[in-house]
Amino acid sequence: MTQQQQLGRLLPAAHGTVAEVRKPCTRENCQRCQRGEKHPAFIYVYSDDTGRRRCLHVPRELVPELRRRLGKGKAITRLLFTAGAEFVRSRGGTR
Repeated sequence: MTQQQQLGRLLPAAHGTVAEVRKPCTRENCQRCQRGEKHPAFIYVYSDDTGRRRCLHVPRELVPELRRRLGKGKAITRLLFTAGAEFVRSRGGTR
């Protein structure tokens, strides 16, 4: 399978990380928050096109799909590193 075909199989993909955080909610009389407990939430941390770190709230139902896409993004990165090394070796590079 060519590298282009491998890349096509890996799309759609994402780059970044998803993290679970604990945050207070915005409800005034939340019993959980009043006890000092926080609510679980998920955020997606990524870099924008200027290199600045950004965060987005991720609805719980999207987390599994986002994790799949992040895994595909890592596979694309590995494929790109391999392609670069193959290019250099094909032109006489060593080590």
